[in-house]
Amino acid sequence: MADNYLEKKFEQLGGGKTVVLRKSYPSLDTLLHRTRSCRSYDSSYMPDRNMLEKIVAVNTLLPSAMNRQALRFRPVTGEEMDAVKPLLHMGAALPGEQIPQPGKEPTACIVVCAGVEEDRWMDIDLGISLHAMALRATELGLASCIVGSCEPAALRQALSLELQPLAVLALGRGDGSIFLKPVEAGESLKYYRKEGVHYVPKLRLEDIILK
Repeated sequence: MADNYLEKKFEQLGGGKTVVLRKSYPSLDTLLHRTRSCRSYDSSYMPDRNMLEKIVAVNTLLPSAMNRQALRFRPVTGEEMDAVKPLLHMGAALPGEQIPQPGKEPTACIVVCAGVEEDRWMDIDLGISLHAMALRATELGLASCIVGSCEPAALRQALSLELQPLAVLALGRGDGSIFLKPVEAGESLKYYRKEGVHYVPKLRLEDIILK
């Protein structure tokens, strides 16, 4: 094959004009639908530090109250996760079950810390950051779970953190099925499991719009 074979083909297709190939990205709806709180992970797969830094990188593009940009991020992978796993509680609505089950824990995480004293504006920034990172994780083929119940004092000690942990984004390769179940206003919104499937009740559009 000639060295310039592909170049000539592109010229033929573009009528002599430069042809720009654009990568196809999933729509926002697709990312939102796929970005679920995963509580069961494949222990054989571990995201590396580079992948975690790609996820943290979304924070350089996000809005921030008063542009303080006060959140700080600690990627955790490898052997460090052994100390972190017992501190992540991921199934508050299922008190009768051990969530995650042994051997199904996340294999990496990002600890989000406060760079200044926590206030309502930082809490808003925290929500924006966590969900944006979860969307990026989905885009990269990972599953995630935003974990607020993470024993901040013990987590700080385990990782020798100078700053106070606020929340954790658990990460890994998902191992399980998650189904969004539309429900009517007034029905229970607690997630539940049935025959190995994790069900997440979601209100309909007409029930969340004020009239």
